[in-house]
Amino acid sequence: MFRLPATLSLLALSTALVAQTPKPTPAPKAKPAPAAPKPTPAELNARLAAPLPADQAAMKAHVLFLASDAMKGREAGSPEYDIAAQYVAAQFYAAGLRPAGEAGGYLQQVPLVTYKAAGEGSMVWTGQGGKGQKNGDKAGKPAPLAFGKDYVPAANPARAETAVSAPVVFVGDGIVAPQYGHDSYKGVDARGRIVAYFRGAPARFAGEERAFFGSLATKLAIAAKHGAIGAIELAAPTTTPEAMTRMATGYDRGRMQWANADGTAGTDTPGTPLLGTLGPAGAAQLFAGAPVTWAAVTAEAAKPAPTYRSVALPGTLTVATRTAFTPARSSNVVGIVPGADPAVGKEVVVLSAHLDHIGVNASGDGDRINNGALDNAIGIASLIEEAKRFTASGKPPRRTVMFLAVTAEEKGLVGADYFAHHPTVPRANIVADVNLDMPMLLYRFEDMIVFGADRSTLGPIVARAAAAAGTTMSPDANPEQGFFVRSDHFRFVQQGIPSVFLWPGQKGAGKAAVEGFLSTCYHRPCDDLSLPIMWDQGVRFVDVNYRIAREIADGAQRPVWNKGDYFGTTFKGPMAK
Repeated sequence: MFRLPATLSLLALSTALVAQTPKPTPAPKAKPAPAAPKPTPAELNARLAAPLPADQAAMKAHVLFLASDAMKGREAGSPEYDIAAQYVAAQFYAAGLRPAGEAGGYLQQVPLVTYKAAGEGSMVWTGQGGKGQKNGDKAGKPAPLAFGKDYVPAANPARAETAVSAPVVFVGDGIVAPQYGHDSYKGVDARGRIVAYFRGAPARFAGEERAFFGSLATKLAIAAKHGAIGAIELAAPTTTPEAMTRMATGYDRGRMQWANADGTAGTDTPGTPLLGTLGPAGAAQLFAGAPVTWAAVTAEAAKPAPTYRSVALPGTLTVATRTAFTPARSSNVVGIVPGADPAVGKEVVVLSAHLDHIGVNASGDGDRINNGALDNAIGIASLIEEAKRFTASGKPPRRTVMFLAVTAEEKGLVGADYFAHHPTVPRANIVADVNLDMPMLLYRFEDMIVFGADRSTLGPIVARAAAAAGTTMSPDANPEQGFFVRSDHFRFVQQGIPSVFLWPGQKGAGKAAVEGFLSTCYHRPCDDLSLPIMWDQGVRFVDVNYRIAREIADGAQRPVWNKGDYFGTTFKGPMAK
């Protein structure tokens, strides 16, 4: 499960905006509650080697390998990830899947690149009119902003050298959402200008849409649509100088993305880069002499539901940054059960799960390997066992069923995004994605949470499958987390493809188990095989997934978005009439 970036986001939110924005999955800075004592090696080996029924043992065996210390956390681009990918390819072959990667094999090569800011860059504000700028300077005199105090630069995924000089328009939270009557660009012209905005989205937005609109990618896409040539994020007005200094210490932290042929990183907004973050001191300089003062903006940001007035700021911002690129490679693993129906056999139902995890911690005492047993070795094990059910059923599906293990999910859904942009089958043939990510099989689940089920005709299919397996459907228990936009299926949603993401629900013992895992072992070394994983629940989880995929594959109609659904409409997917 991809963790929302926290280093910049927490600093870039006002107190009011924090309440409006999907929080990262709980990982408190305070020392977590003590976990159960680690078993001794003998105790752990006895537990791992305990006999199980064949179906449970088969699932456990995959996790024993993929979450072993030898895999060193399966970080995308590492040799250990490549070994894990070969393991999955071999399991796909053993399950009877046909290869659907490149060159007749199971692997789809994914070119990767890590990009990061190369140097502190520069920002210079030249005011026009008003009371002047920094230190009493007269209007019109260039005023260099100070790195780490006034600004922190951002890396540009599309260019090694970035030079932008343009007027700046303040656009509030930078969101245009007609369904909510919200338009931050109303009354201003952003064409050829730099837009400046706060992070976050209004609390009145539905959880999934709030997460979508609050994301950097969405705000840059909106800015690009309005003709902006760059964007600046405004840190919360309450951000302290010490907080800006801390932000600056990580300014050159690398980010990974799939690579273009020229070695730059793939982005949907190459002409509208994020240029950096302005702290309160830097923002105050831009607002000097503006129709709306920085003091007024600060006061508005402190309100529970701020409504900003968008205005052009009186001056020009000149930004120069450099970005360094380091190439890497990884792979997705792709296998299929070919469809047997002559009419719909070429249509493809995708079952996806991410194979990567976050590798080894750079420092710390004790165990530093993030094994990723639940996140997401057990999802991959489910995928493999589901493939075996299809091929062992003796009944070929009407539609083709694709089993897709993707790389670099933990880097920002990168492998899924690469596949969505470079599918190994015609994109128009893909009719649905069902995603398996981090099922927390630590309790006997009584219900299923299916993110996105209420948005398309996949909903009734999932409900029937859950009922047949003896479970019920429950709504999202944590809508503020925005889980719908945080896992690989969302890259298919962005291509207009109806998609869902499955989790065991939180009825009964589920709530305490889920909260306990998220607060103590999520993205930590203790997500390993010492956890009390209930393998019989893994078999139940596979059963539900198989029933869902089988019904989609054999259904009379391909899935479509519910009439008027926001994501179906936004991404131009097939819509119910």
